[in-house]
Amino acid sequence: MTEMISTLLVANRGEIACRIFRTCRALGIATVAVYSDADADALHVREADTAVRLPGAAPADTYLRGDLVVRAALATGADAVHPGYGFLSENAGFARAVQDAGLVWVGPPVKAIELMASKTRAKELMAAAGVPLLAPVDPERATADDLPLLLKAAAGGGGRGMRVVRELAALPAELTAAAAEATAAFGDGEVFAEPYVERGRHVEVQVMADGHGGVWALGTRDCSLQRRHQKVVEEAPAPGLDDGLRTRLHDAAVAAAQAVGYRGAGTVEFLLAADGRPYFLEMNTRLQVEHPVTEAVFGLDLVALQLRIAEGEPLPATAPPAPHGHAVEARLYAEDPARDWQPQTGALHTLHIPEEPGLRLDTGYTGGDTIGVHYDPMLAKVVAHAPTRTEAVRLLARALERARIHGPVTNRDLLVRSLRHPDFLAARLDTGFYDRHLDALTPSPAPAPSPDGAGPRLAALAAALADAAARQHGPGPGPVRLGAWRNISSQPRTKRYRAEPDGTEHEAAYRTTRTGPVPETGERVVAAGPDRVTLETGGVTHHFDIAVHGDKAYVDTATGSYTFTALPRFTDPTDRTEPGSLLAPMPGTVVRVADGLTAGTAVAAGQPLIWLEAMKMEHRILAPASGTLTALHAAPGLQVEVGALLAVVQDVQEEPKL
Repeated sequence: MTEMISTLLVANRGEIACRIFRTCRALGIATVAVYSDADADALHVREADTAVRLPGAAPADTYLRGDLVVRAALATGADAVHPGYGFLSENAGFARAVQDAGLVWVGPPVKAIELMASKTRAKELMAAAGVPLLAPVDPERATADDLPLLLKAAAGGGGRGMRVVRELAALPAELTAAAAEATAAFGDGEVFAEPYVERGRHVEVQVMADGHGGVWALGTRDCSLQRRHQKVVEEAPAPGLDDGLRTRLHDAAVAAAQAVGYRGAGTVEFLLAADGRPYFLEMNTRLQVEHPVTEAVFGLDLVALQLRIAEGEPLPATAPPAPHGHAVEARLYAEDPARDWQPQTGALHTLHIPEEPGLRLDTGYTGGDTIGVHYDPMLAKVVAHAPTRTEAVRLLARALERARIHGPVTNRDLLVRSLRHPDFLAARLDTGFYDRHLDALTPSPAPAPSPDGAGPRLAALAAALADAAARQHGPGPGPVRLGAWRNISSQPRTKRYRAEPDGTEHEAAYRTTRTGPVPETGERVVAAGPDRVTLETGGVTHHFDIAVHGDKAYVDTATGSYTFTALPRFTDPTDRTEPGSLLAPMPGTVVRVADGLTAGTAVAAGQPLIWLEAMKMEHRILAPASGTLTALHAAPGLQVEVGALLAVVQDVQEEPKL
């Protein structure tokens, strides 16, 4: 039976809500957004035709309240609900409530969600369907021969509740920690164990099924580049697979979908061992974050297909269209990879990705928005599509390199370096990529200049010259050229900057003369304005675009971007922190304190003391050195702001014995 959708409520936020709204506009479907108090001014709220407030900020009080979402759909006259991904997207109870309210559920059957909701039950079902999988290990009977083990939450994904155990003695504590994290994330503390495959590849198959027996296997994706078991770079098709293996994966994915009577968009995930053997991991009964690479290669709109299938239509053909070219997606996060992937918050002043053929940007942010503490720190997905993998990777790396992103620290530089790493270029991919290469991919204390000679020193000089131009001529946009500076020689003027996030300091010095500013380091100033500076050095001309927000100067060049903090001429002697202080690196909630930890406890360097949850991730606060805990200000449930004092560890020396 065909049931036309006229108004769709998206039970989600951010990038995926905006992406679904884009298809709805193309299909003539009215849209409804829901939003928490923290998202009152969010882009997805601004783009929807109608929006309904969910009072509160925490996900448990807002986006995870299925009853409030259903009520919002009924109040606005919506006739269908799309769950997006995350939150309630794989919650069978929510799907049932949507349908019980007389609304169209844009997702798989409730029974299929239930069967795949528990990874342990899903594995049993897949084994019966002949899908290859790893045999589970009973944690209570595990031996050293079973190591390493991977602990996983039975009721969820996204890396939550996941632990790699390499020592048998650590297994009980890791089981406890994994169960606690799974309970907090999914309301279900069930955890299971399976063999951990070293250097395995994460390869998945997109499926699309209708209600008339049709099932498409839409190629493969490689999602091996992950941090904390969460994907960072994805591509389609998965490179390096022979036709036999690709067919085997497609057949297994179709068998998985048929085994549960699937309908709509879903993804069957596999772990590909180093010897080429595939093992079933799980089936995600929803649209995946990385679906754009499949859309690019097959020329499809998967959301449009979801909506048509939900309306009762069959797939448009017995077989999917032929794939063309290669697509690569990079997830742009507000996080600092060099500091244990700490999520970042604050004002996002500018987010601009070059508009070039073959590039696509999916985002839930625009310049002027604020990155908050309550949700995942992903800012955007940048996708490149080209005839070959080499061209797609090169296009994506260059687009990210030229992007203007002004605000909190992001993983942009890591993404560019990852895409240009020899192992990635050669498609030598596995989930341990960042474990091996992170140090080489994160900024060093003294970043090297780019190949054309530009670098942080020149960028800092450009920031100083732009600052001088702004002070002399106010906020006008015009560049200052010859004759616009003081007509007498002067003492050198200096300005100090600290490069972010590596902390390297740069001092820019120049003199003002009749012919313009003359840097002490010998570069020639071609033009200098508050927003753009052109310098010539060694016969090469460099252009620098400068934007200033408070004490931050953002400098964008053709080969990279730099963020500087303008430093005062003199250091404030009161700006000091007690040695050994453990400060909260971000706003969040204390979820755990090490057992038996009290003032006076002896601790070892690197020992986990406090667990802080922020932006859907758990972060360990480690002892900075061996010593004694002299103060503890953290307790489970305590909400803290960035910089809050959590504890103090001091190296207490023993008094000499007389």
